[in-house]
Amino acid sequence: MLWAWGIVYSDCTTRAHVRPPATGCRGPFKPIGHGPQQRAGSLQSSCVPPCAARGRVSLGRNGGRDGGVPSSLHTVDELWARAHSTPPRGWMPPHRRGASAHAARYLLPKPPPRRTYTTVSTTTSTPPIMATAGASSSSRLLLGMLLLPLLPLLVAAANSSVTYDQRSLIISGRRRLIISASIHYPRSVPEMWPKLVAEAKDGGADCIESYVFWNGHEPAPGQYYFEERFDLVRFVRIVKDAGLYMMLRIGPFVAAEWNFGGVPVWLHYVPGTVFRTNNEPFKSHMKRFTTYIVDMMKKEQLFASQGGPIILAQIENEYGDIEQPYGADAKPYAMWAASMALAQNTGVPWIMCQQYDAPDPVINTCNSFYCDQFKPNSPTKPKLWTENWPGWFQTFGESNPHRPPEDIAFAVARFFGKGGSVQNYYVYHGGTNFGRTAGGPFITTSYDYDAPIDEYGLRRLPKWAHLRDLHKSIKLCEHTLLYGNSSFLSLGPQQEADVYTDNSGGCIAFLANVDTEKDKVITFQNRSYDLPAWSVSILPDCKNVVFNTAKVQSQTLMMDMVPSRLQTSKLDGWSIFREKIGIWGKSDLVRNGFIDHINTTKDSTDYLWYTTSFHVDRSHLAGGNHAVHIDSKGHAVQAFLNNELIGSAYGNGSKSSFSVEMPIKLRAGKNELSLLSMTVGLQTAGPFYEWVGAGLTSVKISGMENGTVDLSSNNWAYKVRPSRFSNLFR
Repeated sequence: MLWAWGIVYSDCTTRAHVRPPATGCRGPFKPIGHGPQQRAGSLQSSCVPPCAARGRVSLGRNGGRDGGVPSSLHTVDELWARAHSTPPRGWMPPHRRGASAHAARYLLPKPPPRRTYTTVSTTTSTPPIMATAGASSSSRLLLGMLLLPLLPLLVAAANSSVTYDQRSLIISGRRRLIISASIHYPRSVPEMWPKLVAEAKDGGADCIESYVFWNGHEPAPGQYYFEERFDLVRFVRIVKDAGLYMMLRIGPFVAAEWNFGGVPVWLHYVPGTVFRTNNEPFKSHMKRFTTYIVDMMKKEQLFASQGGPIILAQIENEYGDIEQPYGADAKPYAMWAASMALAQNTGVPWIMCQQYDAPDPVINTCNSFYCDQFKPNSPTKPKLWTENWPGWFQTFGESNPHRPPEDIAFAVARFFGKGGSVQNYYVYHGGTNFGRTAGGPFITTSYDYDAPIDEYGLRRLPKWAHLRDLHKSIKLCEHTLLYGNSSFLSLGPQQEADVYTDNSGGCIAFLANVDTEKDKVITFQNRSYDLPAWSVSILPDCKNVVFNTAKVQSQTLMMDMVPSRLQTSKLDGWSIFREKIGIWGKSDLVRNGFIDHINTTKDSTDYLWYTTSFHVDRSHLAGGNHAVHIDSKGHAVQAFLNNELIGSAYGNGSKSSFSVEMPIKLRAGKNELSLLSMTVGLQTAGPFYEWVGAGLTSVKISGMENGTVDLSSNNWAYKVRPSRFSNLFR
């Protein structure tokens, strides 16, 4: 009988105002760990999914009315549909009544002078709908209705100039508010890519973001691989076919909880190489690979300036957080990286995340749980958020991380209300760390990340739906947000409003209550509004609330793993291999003392045998209780004495090194100690991270009649991989 794990989703639907449970889904999200290495920590939340908070569902105050808001308030879906359909003849938005219908629908305020990013000359094709100016109004209306669903594809297909000013990216002469979703192509199979991209689009994304994974594409010097899960061009084309934009984060250092931060291990062994500093060997290889990727995208015409979807490219990654240990060589390296990227002439802007001194015209961007207070390093640059973490990665032995959708929505609404214009979820779909791609140490093969789309490609509800409704609400505000004038109003000790008005009478407001505990009733423009604790209400007309970040109004699906009985199939037969413990045949090398695990295996495998023998006089056994004491830099060890397992030990995601004491039974004469050292994902980030090693550092035997015996300087034999069946254990 064969068994497999299946997945069951429980549908727990509420269409009412879901109140957070007493354990609290409110207040700022606080991960364990902070600073440039905060991803090495884990995050916890005591929040319960809304449908799990039995007895805590209410219809809100005033019989379903939201403090001063009419009970006939249109839903977000209704307002979204209205905003994206042709209005009835003579209809116009309330704030534009009094002008002609035509002027109300098409009049845009003149944008301020914008910063020109590139001298590349591009031409924007005239949309077919504009070519019907001489046709009758009814035919124009019909054609417009037919072509409206195709507009994203028409925009993506045309050559687009991508520039920016202090407010936003400007694509084909139009300021754009961008909601982006990270989907890493190697963390899912190609057959999943179209559906994942479609789910992101249905969730309100305009753009897909991905890193480029250097060690996956260049496993050996000059040997490139772009097939199967690493078919980058195929992935970008799928994004283009979906009518979405693309943010390509080339790096080529990426961190990303990916093995060795995405940099090939072989580069560490190029003589004289030091990663991510003003080091010529590293810069030479970094430039070569970056140029290779850029040339590939150009050849396939995938940059927006060529009619492709790529509107932003990134060089380096979060370098500003770790510059100090590199001393005087840090800034020259960062400036070189920016200059090298600009020289690629992609026709689109370059970004550097967490690079506080990114030189013009490179845009510095924010990575954090909250970026509403972030400001770019120049008044000519827009406010971009490249990593909004909707959850967290998981390490072995830790509970599943969770970030409530209410808190994510709060952070996003605050960001756009405070002048942000590009926001990217890192990650929108995490996927799976296949093979040995998981970094760490101790990061799991699952990279689910508590993301809006789970590891299996399914919507995580209510998170996916709550954010979708948020995106629809923000898009209702796009024009006034990007072209209007902003003002700030204090509505209480911890209550405030960010208000935007444009020249055509448009008015939008973001009402915020940043009190983490108390709900408040505030007055704005002579109307009363209920603001739950730690929430933002969005008013696309400065009157009606279409969305509040703390009020979840979508169904909840709760996943559970259950055993599933599989149909028995006939097997051709089993092959059984008995593994020999320790060294078999000829050892790979013999040394006095210990050598580093990673430097020996060069990450060709996770396994390295350390074997030594020692003689024990019968008289020395009289000491009584014997034990072996092992110190290791990490990550794990299986210990055998005289071909018998005596124990195991391992570190964890916070500290890979460990010390362990194991009781042993010695025999008179020769004793053979075999220690199988194991790595569980290589370091992914940090200053000089490539020099962080693994493997044994000390081995001692205690309890002997003649005292403790130190075996560390013994003659040790080493064998890479467990046996001749090494392909089973890579």
